[in-house]
Amino acid sequence: MSFDTVPVLIDGQWTHPNTQLFNPVYNPSAGEIIAQVPLCGPSEVDQAVQAARKAYATWSKTPVYDRVAILFKYRHLLNENFEELSRIIVRENGKTIEEARGDMRRGLEVADYACTIGELAKGEYLPELASGIDAHTSREPIGVCAGITPFNFPAMVPMWMYPIAIACGNTFVLKPSEKVPLTANRLAELFLQAGLPEGVFNIVHGGRDVVDALCAHSDIASISFVGSTGVARHVYTEACRHGKRVQAAGGAKNVLLVLPDAKLDATLQAILSSAFGCAGQRCMAGSLLMGVGNGEELREQVVAAMDDLVVGNTYDDSTAQMGPVIDGLARNRLFARIAGAKSEGLILARDGRQDVPDNGFFVGPTLVDQVDPERAIFSDELFGPVLSMLHPKTLDEALEWFNRLPFGNAATLFTQDGGATRKFVREVECGMIGINLGVPAPVALFPFSGWDESFFGDLHVQGREGMMFYTRQKTVLSHW
Repeated sequence: MSFDTVPVLIDGQWTHPNTQLFNPVYNPSAGEIIAQVPLCGPSEVDQAVQAARKAYATWSKTPVYDRVAILFKYRHLLNENFEELSRIIVRENGKTIEEARGDMRRGLEVADYACTIGELAKGEYLPELASGIDAHTSREPIGVCAGITPFNFPAMVPMWMYPIAIACGNTFVLKPSEKVPLTANRLAELFLQAGLPEGVFNIVHGGRDVVDALCAHSDIASISFVGSTGVARHVYTEACRHGKRVQAAGGAKNVLLVLPDAKLDATLQAILSSAFGCAGQRCMAGSLLMGVGNGEELREQVVAAMDDLVVGNTYDDSTAQMGPVIDGLARNRLFARIAGAKSEGLILARDGRQDVPDNGFFVGPTLVDQVDPERAIFSDELFGPVLSMLHPKTLDEALEWFNRLPFGNAATLFTQDGGATRKFVREVECGMIGINLGVPAPVALFPFSGWDESFFGDLHVQGREGMMFYTRQKTVLSHW
């Protein structure tokens, strides 16, 4: 059986690289191969970078209104093809259709934000800074930028990067996850259709060889990365060693902390959405549940709600509420961690290895109870629909436990107590905090601001920090 080979985009042309190395692209709901993606190497990276470098000479001098005009056309095409793109995400990632639409909407928010680049990136002016001397600043593009993105958000995460970078006058080379190349390619097709000049946006597919080539290439000014902490640290170290500016978002272990006065119905819905949305495959997933004072009752309520979740083929069944994990390796890894928890004497309040579809890469919603901070499952990012439950006696104990974690991504508190909320906000050591909501992910106006092992770098994606990352400041003093 033959499968379509996914092309790369270099200098405005879709081509098939000269390689014999390919990875399968799956429909995770069915466990079926739908395409094969080439594993490129340094040669294809250099071709893409040189195309971007050539295009930069013209694009960086293109008036901001002309750049924004193309972005407006792009926004229109993204909206016009919204459902098609959402279905591509469902097919190659396994999200539910609503999750895929959410993926697209969050990407569109960044494209919208990029259309305001004239206001965001304009400089400042001060006459008579000193006698006869005027001063002004400007934000200038930095050159060829690169992005390395994960499988879990095929649209949103790439669009955290390239619309802002390109709007600022840079050119871009994207390496999407080799597990979900189809969405990225379609996004690029629409950008070209909007009138983007050749070479401004390029796509190279592959694995570690491409990542390392991007980190080392002398003509790349910046690297943006989202993925696991281990790879984020590697990208940050290598790219910095080669003189690049870097933003590298890594893993997470987020807490959902429930106080006795929380509104139970709304809290339950938020817990399920946070822990099992996108099959738990997102850095904003709540993976540690802490119930203060009402842990046993909360556990029973959560398990009952988990039992009602419909797990199934998201591509063919619109009633499915949770889809598969990305591939067989992920499924087997999660099964092993669930089995390991049981062998350690932890309680499987709900075992996600049971009662799941035979076809596809399914792991059901799982709750591991009686976890404590000394267990590996407490601090390891599992990246799947596995929720671990702890029973702190007080808010202070819960905060102490959470602050032991190496990550500093997100935490949520469920309560009606203003004093407890204030204490939580002040003392929890992470970059994104939710109060009575399960997924405290900021919209495009604000930075996605992980701390510690969740982020390596100085300037985050999204918001004004995103613009600042893709520009550098020039200060001019004039005396006439």
